[in-house]
Amino acid sequence: MKTYNKLIRNLIPNIIASTGKSTATRILDEAEYAIELRSKLREEATEYFAASSDADALEELADMLEVIRALAATHGADPEQLEQIRADKAAQRGGFDQRIYLIDVHES
Repeated sequence: MKTYNKLIRNLIPNIIASTGKSTATRILDEAEYAIELRSKLREEATEYFAASSDADALEELADMLEVIRALAATHGADPEQLEQIRADKAAQRGGFDQRIYLIDVHES
């Protein structure tokens, strides 16, 4: 028996059951859920940084996006609201696509 003690995607217990194995699970309360989502985001970020190919990196980014959407819901926003916040911030401060790297700022 292997112990995981971590938040998993909704269909994972069914996938495991389809292999003839059984699982022990429980439903988290709202506070636990928020904590575990943060932990999951760290886990996915670590996996992203360890990715050895573009395909693996994109898989991990997709996982992070799924967790970020769930986290947004814990803060009272749906994906569209989160996207609007992102777009507003990009309109005010720009994005990252110009690859600008700030070295320092000099006082006038």
